[in-house]
Amino acid sequence: MPLPKLTKLELQIMEALWTRGQCSVREIQESFPEKKRPAYTTVQTTVYRLEVKKALRRVRKISTALIFEAAMSREAAQRRLIDELLSLFGGHSRPIVAHLIESGDMTLDDIREAEKLLLQREWVD
Repeated sequence: MPLPKLTKLELQIMEALWTRGQCSVREIQESFPEKKRPAYTTVQTTVYRLEVKKALRRVRKISTALIFEAAMSREAAQRRLIDELLSLFGGHSRPIVAHLIESGDMTLDDIREAEKLLLQREWVD
C-alpha cells in the first residue's frame, strides 16, 4: 500500500506522535507553540483525516478522550517527501545535492557518509 501524502499540518501532528508517543487530540494540540497553536477542532479533524489515511490509529479510549499513535514511521514519511521532491526534478538528485552543498547545508562528513552508503549499495547490487 502506498504511503499517504501528508500536508504540513498533518506532518506537524505526526511529529507530535513520533516525539511523544501515544497522545490524545488535546495533547497533540498542546504540543504546538502557543502563538501558532491551531484550534482544537482543526487538530481533531486533521487527526481523523490521518486516521482515514492510515498514518495513525486509535489505540484506546480514556473516558471520552481517544488516544492515537503513529502508524507510519518518521523515516517512511521522510522517504515519501524526498521521493516527491525528486519527482519535481525528474528523478535527478544532482540539482538538489548541488544546492545543499552551495547553501552549506551539506557538510564534508555528510558527503563521506553518502559515499559509504553508495559503496554499500553497489556492493549489494
